[in-house]
Amino acid sequence: MTERQRFVDECMKEEESIAALCRRYEISRKTGYKWLERFLAGCELGNRSRRPRSSPKAVTTWLEDAIVAARKQRPHWGPKKMRAILSRRNPQLELPAVSTFALIFKRNGLVQPRKRRRFTPPSTTPFGAVTAPNALWCVDFKGQFSVGRLRCYPLTVMDAHSRYLLACVALRGTRTTPVRRAFEQIFATFGLPAAIRSDNGVPFASSGVAGLSKLSAWWTKLGIRHERIEPGKPQQNGRHERMHRTLKREATMPPATSMKAQQRSFDRFRKQYNEERPHEALGQRPPAEFYEVSTRVLPDPPWGRDFEYPMHFETVRISRLGALRWNDRSVFLSTALSHELVGLEWRDSGRWAVHFGPTLLGELVGVNRKKKLRFVREVSRTVGPNEHDQKCSPKPRRGGCPGMGQGSPTAPGAS
Repeated sequence: MTERQRFVDECMKEEESIAALCRRYEISRKTGYKWLERFLAGCELGNRSRRPRSSPKAVTTWLEDAIVAARKQRPHWGPKKMRAILSRRNPQLELPAVSTFALIFKRNGLVQPRKRRRFTPPSTTPFGAVTAPNALWCVDFKGQFSVGRLRCYPLTVMDAHSRYLLACVALRGTRTTPVRRAFEQIFATFGLPAAIRSDNGVPFASSGVAGLSKLSAWWTKLGIRHERIEPGKPQQNGRHERMHRTLKREATMPPATSMKAQQRSFDRFRKQYNEERPHEALGQRPPAEFYEVSTRVLPDPPWGRDFEYPMHFETVRISRLGALRWNDRSVFLSTALSHELVGLEWRDSGRWAVHFGPTLLGELVGVNRKKKLRFVREVSRTVGPNEHDQKCSPKPRRGGCPGMGQGSPTAPGAS
């Protein structure tokens, strides 16, 4: 600006020709005459905007108003999801780009800046093998919060492949009985999955034998594989945790005044999440377009059937208090396996492997002198599909509970 003003001042003195002044200031004569004409016209010497006076592709006023109104109805949806849903509802309408949607949101005051967070890159890819609906379900509790005078514990279940939210149930705690009752309704509606992934908290897991709880033992009897993430690594269930962030923002802030009202809010969110809300990982399509009900139905009775073990196994019924009584001797196993049938497989040197279906629980070690049994835990291991078919399979139990060791030949060293 200083150079331009100095050039104009010297032109007004008329001591040198304009051509000489342009050569001295190293500009073209066209540029020199432009600054002189602007000065004589009373205009500023600064740079003018290069924005065109008219744009044939500019967003019309009525379209911008429609976009703003749609955004106000879904204040938590970003420009990608908003453009996808409007395009699906109005296929004949030519909509602007996603970046234009973002600019419209910003200039209408519909965007609140968020503090940038540093994200840790994931160290595992736990969902690489999930290629079909019902191959893996994710389950967790979405924190606890106050609803009136009560505490609400939302139980959420989602299909990992389609991101379909199967259930969001407002419970008053994490006790096993209401959680199992909720899963019975879910299984009756959507069928059985191949596997369920959860964290290591109650009631999904325990610190007992093989990490089994009463709930996960029931899943095992139904033929469902239970996957537990590593402690302190919620990113291994990252899809479910991301859904929880949306659930918290849209269905719990603020919370309802009663549990029934909160459940109605969860039901509305679940319907919107599954049928309306576009998902970026699904090509901006809702999860309902990808989910299918499982072909595996909940058996009758719903609590599952005892496993059928090979002929060379001894079978023992666990007591109500979780004790394994065998050959007039008793050892505590786990209350999660109360009234369940386990199989004993002879190994060597007085050792018997204890199986609960496909899960190896540990070993029984007999101490003949003290007339006692000792149970040694073993790291839980789930056998593969082929081995599972050979080892054991659920079967209906007819009549009363079998006696200890009945129905199987006595293995060497049983006495």
